[in-house]
Amino acid sequence: MSKHFDYTALAQRFSTRFPVFSYVSIQVNFWVIANLLLGVILHLQALSISHAFNLSGPTSFTPFIMVAIILGVLYGIILGSTDYILDKRIFRKKPLGRIILLKTVISLSILILLFVLIRFILFDLLISSSPYGTVFTVTNKSWEYVFIILMIYYFFMTLVVNFINQVNKKYGPGVLLPLLLGKYRNPQEEERIFMFLDLKSSTSIAEVLGHLNYSSFIRDSFMDINQLLRQYNAAVYQYVGDEIVVTWVVNDGLKNFACIRFFFACEKQFLARKQYYIMQYGFLPHFKAGLHMGKVTAVEIGEIKRDIAYHGDTLNTAARMQSLCNEYKKKFLVSNYFFEISKMNEHFKTENMGMITLKGKKMSVGILSVEGFAD
Repeated sequence: MSKHFDYTALAQRFSTRFPVFSYVSIQVNFWVIANLLLGVILHLQALSISHAFNLSGPTSFTPFIMVAIILGVLYGIILGSTDYILDKRIFRKKPLGRIILLKTVISLSILILLFVLIRFILFDLLISSSPYGTVFTVTNKSWEYVFIILMIYYFFMTLVVNFINQVNKKYGPGVLLPLLLGKYRNPQEEERIFMFLDLKSSTSIAEVLGHLNYSSFIRDSFMDINQLLRQYNAAVYQYVGDEIVVTWVVNDGLKNFACIRFFFACEKQFLARKQYYIMQYGFLPHFKAGLHMGKVTAVEIGEIKRDIAYHGDTLNTAARMQSLCNEYKKKFLVSNYFFEISKMNEHFKTENMGMITLKGKKMSVGILSVEGFAD
C-alpha cells in the first residue's frame, strides 16, 4: 500500500473514533494558518507604510503571531463544535440554502464577538504594548476599517474551509490531500471490501407510495444507514437508485468484523425506528446485501464532474451476489474468499450455498449466506 493510501486509512480511522475532534481540528488548523497569513500581510503592509513615510516601523512579529493563534483556536473550536452539532442534529433534512444562511449568520456573530475581543482585550494586552503601539494611533474610524478587512478576509476564507469540508463529505476523510497530490490521476491498485445493499420489494413499495413518497422513503433509509458509517469504519462509494454501495479498507472492514456487523446494525437501526416508518410510510425498510473483497483499481474520472471510480471484478462479483438474494431467499450473501480470509465462522451463523456461476462470469464462485450472530 502507498503512503497516501495509509494516510487516508489513518484519517478515516481517526475521524471515526473522534468525530467531534475531527470537526474541530480541521477548523482550528485552517483558521490558525489563515490568521497567520493575514498577520503576515498586515505586518508587511505596516513595514511598507513605515518605509514610504520614513516612520519607525514595527520590529517584532510576535504579537501578530500570538493574536493569530489565539483567534484561530477560539474561532476554530466554536465553528467546529457548531458545525458538528448542526450537521448531526438539525441539518439532516434542511435545504442547502437555509443551511448556508444559518451558518453565515453564526459565523458573522462569532466574528463580531472576536472583533470585540481584539479591540477591547487583545489589542491592549499584546499590540499597544508592542512596537506597533508607538507607530499607530488607532481611532474609531481605524477600527471600522479593520472590521471591514476582517469581514472580507474571513468571508473568502470561510468559502475555502467550506469547500474543504464539502470535499471531505463527498470523498470521505483523508482523500483531499491525495487528490491534490494527484494520487488518483493514474489508476492505483487497492484491496478493498465492497457491499451492495439493495432495498427489498422496491417495485411494489414504489407502486403503493408513489414516486414522491418513495423518494422520501429511500432518503430516510439512506440517512439511517449513513448514521452508522463512522461507527463501522465504512464509506459510501455510490448511491444508485434504491441501492447503496458501501466500501471499506480491508483492515478496517475486517477489524472486529465491522463489515459484517454493519449489515445487522442497519437492520437494528430500522427496527428502532419502526414506529416512524410505519406511521410515515406504512413500510419498514428491509435490505438485501452481497459482500466481496479483492483487488480493484481506483482512478479519478470526469471533466465536468470529477469523481473517484473503482473498477474490477470485485465490484461485479459483489453486485451479482446481491442479485441472487431473492432467488435463494437470503438477505446477506458473502463470498467464500471473504469467509476464509476473515475467519468469521466462529462468530456468525452461516449456510454454505455451494459453488454458483454468477451472471456474466465463466468461473463459479463459492457463496455463503450469513444468517446472524453465533450463539
